[in-house]
Amino acid sequence: MKRHEAAWKIAGKASLAAMSPAYFGMVMATGIVSLAADMLGMAPLARGLFHLNIAMYGVLWVLMVTRAVFWPRRFCGDLVDHLRGWGFFTAVAASGILGEQFLTLAGNERAAWLLWGVALGLWVCLTYVIFIALIIKPGKPSLRRGINGGWLLAVVATQSLASLSLLLVPYASPPQQIEMVFFALSMWLWGGMLYIWMVSLIFYRDTFFRFSPGDLVPPYWINMGAMAISALTGSMLILHAGRIPYLASLEPFLKGFTIFYWATGTWWIPMLAVLEIWRHGYRRFPVQYDALYWGAVFPLGMYAASTHQMGRAMGFAFLDPIARVFLYVALAAWLVTFGAWAARVGRGILRATLPRSHRPSS
Repeated sequence: MKRHEAAWKIAGKASLAAMSPAYFGMVMATGIVSLAADMLGMAPLARGLFHLNIAMYGVLWVLMVTRAVFWPRRFCGDLVDHLRGWGFFTAVAASGILGEQFLTLAGNERAAWLLWGVALGLWVCLTYVIFIALIIKPGKPSLRRGINGGWLLAVVATQSLASLSLLLVPYASPPQQIEMVFFALSMWLWGGMLYIWMVSLIFYRDTFFRFSPGDLVPPYWINMGAMAISALTGSMLILHAGRIPYLASLEPFLKGFTIFYWATGTWWIPMLAVLEIWRHGYRRFPVQYDALYWGAVFPLGMYAASTHQMGRAMGFAFLDPIARVFLYVALAAWLVTFGAWAARVGRGILRATLPRSHRPSS
């Protein structure tokens, strides 16, 4: 028994030390599937995922803080890593999306404001720490090895903060409402500009350097997800235009850019789907669980939510069936990824507790 306990502790510590900073993508994915389900009339499913999300968010914070305290060098090393550093932005987006769940599904204004403050603080710290560190660090990878779709998590984090700000507008005083909408508008525009910068580099890297199946990591779906959440935030700005005078004057601009974002996200879907078929079907790249796969589930749920919200903001009822189809796709992807995660955790427990001859293979 003592030997098994010691083995379990060693395995647990090794897993925690190597924990991906992108694990909050689990909360992002669960949260947006929950919100999309609520938008499309599936309230029991939305509430069930909401309660699960609260538990996962709390556990992940405990694990993240524990890792920072006991393995500070590895934690800080990830912060300034070109490929892993962007994973920390999932904590910003997770906080924003959970705040939206608290407000929409539980009517809990206080929790939503608290999570807005957490998201804002994290966004400011991570944005300037990561960007400045990557600019001044002496040793840098080549463009081919140093960039992928995960960089666009910075865009998702920015837009999630903007969308939560817009949801909180009715709960602020009249002067604060103007300030909150201006803040959300500014973040929405900045997120769009950041996307243009980053996706230009990503597209250049993909088309002018050798591209192997191993390069198509799951966060490439954020290419689409970042545009989907931008379209969602734009739709929310349009819905606020009737109450905020200066926003009403920008309504044609808001509508044009919202469709621009949605169309760009839509363009990515067939491209990424074909590349996945090429990766796993033609090149036989093995499918195995990785925390980064939550970065592929999230864009599917976000596309469902943004398509529904844009249809509502602009009176495009013909978009609703598309939103419903993508909700089912996102839910299926969530179930597969959650099942793979649970199976991996189960195998890890068995390896740590069973004798070597009885342990399951990878």
